[in-house]
Amino acid sequence: MMERWFHLSEFNSNIRTEVIAGLTTFVAMAYILFVNPSILGATGMDRNAVFFATAVGAGVVTMAMGLFVNFPIALAPGMGLNAYFMTVVLGSNGAITWQVGLGAVFISGIIFIILTVTRVRQLLVVAVPTAIQYAITVGIGLFITVIGLKLGNFMSISLTIPHAVGIVPNLDWNLGIGNVVHDRVMLLGIVGLFLDALLMVLRIPAALLIGILVTTLIGIPLGVSNTAALQHPQFLPNLSHLAVGKLDIRGAIDSGIIEMIATFTFVELFDTFGTLVGTAQRAGLLERPDGQRRLGRAMLVDASGVSFGALMGTSTITAFVESATGIAAGGRTGLTAVTTGVVFLLALLLAPLAGIIPDAATAPALILVGVLMMQSVRLIDWSELRNAIPAFLTIVMMPFTYSIANGVSFGIVSYCIINGVRNLVLRARGEKVEQIHWLMWVLFLLVIARFIFIEI
Repeated sequence: MMERWFHLSEFNSNIRTEVIAGLTTFVAMAYILFVNPSILGATGMDRNAVFFATAVGAGVVTMAMGLFVNFPIALAPGMGLNAYFMTVVLGSNGAITWQVGLGAVFISGIIFIILTVTRVRQLLVVAVPTAIQYAITVGIGLFITVIGLKLGNFMSISLTIPHAVGIVPNLDWNLGIGNVVHDRVMLLGIVGLFLDALLMVLRIPAALLIGILVTTLIGIPLGVSNTAALQHPQFLPNLSHLAVGKLDIRGAIDSGIIEMIATFTFVELFDTFGTLVGTAQRAGLLERPDGQRRLGRAMLVDASGVSFGALMGTSTITAFVESATGIAAGGRTGLTAVTTGVVFLLALLLAPLAGIIPDAATAPALILVGVLMMQSVRLIDWSELRNAIPAFLTIVMMPFTYSIANGVSFGIVSYCIINGVRNLVLRARGEKVEQIHWLMWVLFLLVIARFIFIEI
């Protein structure tokens, strides 16, 4: 049955190799089980409910990727989009609840499915310059780092937004590193940061997961880790406060949070495309005759997973770049993904103990995820200023305005203005110009409309 479904011999693989690869992928990305509740919990969501949604969402969608596409790629709630979800809800001054936020995620998933089926998704990836695509990844990495610094008490950020999804929030930044002697949360965060960093430098498998667990243990004598769960340990998840089906689609429509929906769709578009293509190429899957067809099916599963995740009670589910660890371990078929998905479902048994883990243990992981995402900065040609300047604005506007949407917006507008005027000058001189894709001008107009019609 395994041979008929996954074609193991065709990929020169076997059950043992695929299972080991699936376990490797899970260990590499299991940190999301603890980081996601920490981030979304700040919006008022029950952390056990988020843990449940993360495990079930990742498990089911990853298994679907394996069974229906036969790709060794795992999916889970994405870093960056969960942080964006948190900041929009917290920065809305109560105008947007987490239920409404989940409604926006669900709608973005439906849009994503439509874009995938109509192949507009592939067109958008071609339209947006690669420099801006890389810059989006880098900017999100810095944004996640700021979230980690905040959760670890390294710095405090007072955030107020004049409009529910206003352009530029009022930020009050305060660096608190001088209080490390008196702040046990910060002290534990620093210990965890250097521990995680050393494990990563030494290339220890599952470095971030090990770091979170060890930091949590260190936090017990410091009084930072929540030991209440240890007094009455249970190994069945608490299902009394689940967020399944709690999304508010009508509220999302009535609130008119078009920007939030557009941002989820836009960022997920490039994040997923890069991850799917990169990991599939590494496995040599796109070189096969059916490679492009299967990639299209993979995009459809990914798009469907967005709305499914919202139904379960979590932010956008997306392909994880950590899937490359399983591919490096020999995973070549969907059996790798199915194995990873099954283990995510089994992780539900850890839900009652997940509450022990403090923010100070997950904060270092967020900071170091920023390091990994920052690596894309080297792929930008900084000598070509017409692309480098929009890329730079994309990167810096995300953390400094505390908004992923702002970074993407400034990148698109600056690119179109700089290159549009440049083309006019070159044409006047009779020189050749590099055409701006027509879809970029459509995005330009949408961003300008956002700045005009959203009050600040």
